Amino acid sequence: MTSTSLYLTQASAPLTHAVEVMNEFGEKYELAIPSERALTVYVDKRELITLMTLGARPEWLVLGYLLNQRLVSGLDDIESITVDWEVGAAAVKTRSGVADLEQKTARRVVTTGCGQGSVFGDMMDGLEQLTLPDTRITQGQLYSIVNAIRLQQSVYKTAGSVHGCALFDGEELLLFVEDVGRHNAIDTIAGWMALNGKQSAGKVLYTTGRLTSEMVVKAAQMGIAVAVSRSGMTQMGHAVAQRLGLCAIGRATNKRFVCFSAMDRFELQPELAGLNLRAAA
Repeated sequence: MTSTSLYLTQASAPLTHAVEVMNEFGEKYELAIPSERALTVYVDKRELITLMTLGARPEWLVLGYLLNQRLVSGLDDIESITVDWEVGAAAVKTRSGVADLEQKTARRVVTTGCGQGSVFGDMMDGLEQLTLPDTRITQGQLYSIVNAIRLQQSVYKTAGSVHGCALFDGEELLLFVEDVGRHNAIDTIAGWMALNGKQSAGKVLYTTGRLTSEMVVKAAQMGIAVAVSRSGMTQMGHAVAQRLGLCAIGRATNKRFVCFSAMDRFELQPELAGLNLRAAA
């Protein structure tokens, strides 16, 4: 439930847009493509960053972004988030300002995320202070997660060209979010978790995109100890996961996967994979 002391607009926007296209036979028809909008975030009337987004849940996105960048520590720091698509702006009003905002935002790093996301340079600082919960995952739960994503209705199935992230409690799907970049999708989940008071213990993050250092750090800051990707993992993402003890599972499709780190959090059930392979033979 949304905190009664925090005002949020509900400025969701259409996720797809119909355009005329032509195929290899010269046939013309309408095709749905993902919408993409520029959302400039202002904090206490100061311009902070412009995010490229589908616009499904812009208020959750902005809140999660501020939390994951450690510009605010919680809901009590914020009075309101107001999104206006006519001007493409999100106005954040804090209760007491953001301490050392200029210093915190002075060093910006362009990320590998689609849509040219960015993180601020001190995001990697203080990782040693993070303590992840004792979340574990079984091979059977992993297969259930992958199957749930396969069955999920999505913009990707309709229009392609987007990334998705999902939050699971064990095998239960709590939230599925799509956006033009995976970093936006995970920030939106962070905002939703904060607004709904969701505890991180037992939670598993799923992403269609690769597990980069940014994704691993954000997951850890959200208190999530297990991250699953349909794609692979970068060297820096692996190094950070190892350092934090985060269980990173990549290339998770059908019954196949690779566990990259914190293998002690993963309970193998190899007979489940074997049954699938024999059935397919």
